[in-house]
Formats: sequence, structure tokens, C-alpha cells
Amino acid sequence: SEEAFQAAAEEAKTFQPSKTVPDADKLKLYANYKQATIGDCNTSRPGMFDMTGKAKWDAWDALKGTTAEQARQNYI
Repeated sequence: SEEAFQAAAEEAKTFQPSKTVPDADKLKLYANYKQATIGDCNTSRPGMFDMTGKAKWDAWDALKGTTAEQARQNYI
């Protein structure tokens, strides 16, 4: 639900994991948040020297066509 998604998004802002979270998991969380809140990727891919930006863009772009509801469920 929208309420559960918003609660999870707020919790993610202050979450302090006891272990290091793998980058792949962080990218999945980021991509699902963007897909749920904005929809399909609507920006151009960052340049070759922006490795972090490219990884985030690729993760979000991979979810193209995913509904906001499905992305919210994946995020939670």
C-alpha cells in the first residue's frame, strides 16, 4: 500500500545496518524507489566518468515498464 511504501521510504533514510549492505541491494532499493515515485527513467544516461550515476541509471532503466504498485511492493 502507499502507506507501507512511505513508511519504508522514511525508515530507509535513517536505517543503520549492522553489516555493510551490498551495492547491488542498494541499487535495487534506489531503482524501485525511483520507479515507484517517478515511473520509467526519464533522464539521459550519465557520462562515462560518472560511474555511480551510470550504475543508478542502469538499475532504474532496467525497471522500465514496471508499474508503480509493483515497484512499491518490491521496495517494501
